[in-house]
Amino acid sequence: MKYLKHSAFLITSAIFLISCLDKNSKGRANTSAETEKSSKKYWPNGAQLVISVSMQFETGGQPEGAESPFSGTPLPKGQPDLAAESWYRYGANEGIYRMLDLWKKYDIKVTSHIVGSAAEKYPEIAKAIAAGGHEIAAHGMIWDNQWNKNYADELKFVKDGVETVEKITGQKAVGYNCNWLRRSPNTLKVLQEAGFLYHIDDLSRDEPFITKVNGKNFVVMPYTIRNNDIVNIEGKNWSPDQFLVQLKFEFDRLYEEGASKRRMMSISFHDRIGGSPAMVHAMKEFIKYTQEKQGVVFMRKDAIAQMVVNDPSTPIDTSEEQYNKE
Repeated sequence: MKYLKHSAFLITSAIFLISCLDKNSKGRANTSAETEKSSKKYWPNGAQLVISVSMQFETGGQPEGAESPFSGTPLPKGQPDLAAESWYRYGANEGIYRMLDLWKKYDIKVTSHIVGSAAEKYPEIAKAIAAGGHEIAAHGMIWDNQWNKNYADELKFVKDGVETVEKITGQKAVGYNCNWLRRSPNTLKVLQEAGFLYHIDDLSRDEPFITKVNGKNFVVMPYTIRNNDIVNIEGKNWSPDQFLVQLKFEFDRLYEEGASKRRMMSISFHDRIGGSPAMVHAMKEFIKYTQEKQGVVFMRKDAIAQMVVNDPSTPIDTSEEQYNKE
């Protein structure tokens, strides 16, 4: 009887030990799986969220009657709208320089889409943008539509703008932005022929992707109208604090998603709007907010495009295939 009790004790002890070992093994397995999941990186540079800022330099390139705080009551054709012209000049006199100071303070490099005629009128500003280490990107020769141009005229329009800005800054653009994003069916073929790497006139994703143009990779860096000063501040009369809340909400969600997929946040400022004191202050607060998280990187769009153009993880989207081949 004593022997049976001793045997039963040993069996019970063995079962208990096996159970503990099994639980520990499962715990280690779970921990390992969680570690692997949390350590997986979806960007080649290991970031959890990439933020890219556009700084549009347009002052001096605007046509007569261009949108302004006064365009709702236009003056007769041929009558100069001196108030509207002064509003645009604010971007050259104050806005760009204030934003450049902010980017320098936080060592952020942005992408500046520059209208060719704006660079001609204010060459010192175009040079200052380039000297700050920011990307010089193209935005046409003047404010004009491209959707209604034939192939040859559109190609000339694009090349004229690129060459004008390159002569002033020494940098040749590889990224493009149409007037109000309105492309023609030929635009991407035109850009490919002109040697561009990417364009931004697309709103369809929250990460860069590849489209095929004549069978070759062409990068799409999605733009934003959600985090855009001309849409929300000028268009909807948001206050800068409302804009800041929008940026924070967008950031929080994209950062969370960035743990399990590739995410990019796009922000757009225009010289005469985003360069106001209140908007620059709002952006400063946003930058400080992003510094509370790890794995957040601000990058120029050309650097992002170069990083993803041949990355097999970059999505390929054929939605516009019918327009992008001969």
